[in-house]
Amino acid sequence: MSEPVKQDVHTDPQRREFLKTGALVTGAAVAPGALLYGVAHSRPPEQPASADVRWGMLIDTSKCGDGCSDCVTACNEENGLSGKTGPQDVQYIRKLDIKDLRTGRVHSLPMLCQHCEHPPCVDVCPTGASMRRADGIVRVDQHICIGCRYCMMACPYKARSFQHEPVTNQKPDVPRGMGCVESCTLCAHRVDRDQEPACVEACNANGHRAMLFGDLKDPDSDLARALKAQPSIEVRADLGLNTGVRYQGI
Repeated sequence: MSEPVKQDVHTDPQRREFLKTGALVTGAAVAPGALLYGVAHSRPPEQPASADVRWGMLIDTSKCGDGCSDCVTACNEENGLSGKTGPQDVQYIRKLDIKDLRTGRVHSLPMLCQHCEHPPCVDVCPTGASMRRADGIVRVDQHICIGCRYCMMACPYKARSFQHEPVTNQKPDVPRGMGCVESCTLCAHRVDRDQEPACVEACNANGHRAMLFGDLKDPDSDLARALKAQPSIEVRADLGLNTGVRYQGI
């Protein structure tokens, strides 16, 4: 009796097409952001983040003009956000008005991801999608986020948003997808190219200079010098998160 013919899956066109289709279906079922691979992988690889630096920001609320939203507008344009501020809309920066109960003075405060050294969002994430880069930038890996929103509940700054709707016309540098959590990344794609975050650039360009970005580990950086020259605070310093974003004037 002759041996049965064994079909090589690599040469069988029907089998090969079936496997290709199955892989695509499986990839779509793994996570809401799985279909972002084509966008994210279309860019050339970047150098890995270095632990020799820790990126951070100082915001002087005394220079943050009432009614000014230049940082918010720049952030929305850079990341392809709608600019809507409803409860189901994605926001990376929110302008908050806080009032000193002793003096009655009102401050305008930009609230964004604080890029904590010990981020609660990372601690509770079941898939590792919430992560902290070696250089201190906290972000969400859209490809493995399952949309559970545990990180949103853990964040004491309410700095994360959930993308409820399909995303169209998105920016190649900022892959996004329905069913994923998003937040400020300090414009990591710009930082990796030796540029400042869009919000800082816009604030400086308009003469406010309320936002200063730099390396917290470099004692000679403008940021480190400014933090040494004047007192600053962390929002919810009692939590011991060692935030990368500090504030003056409040």
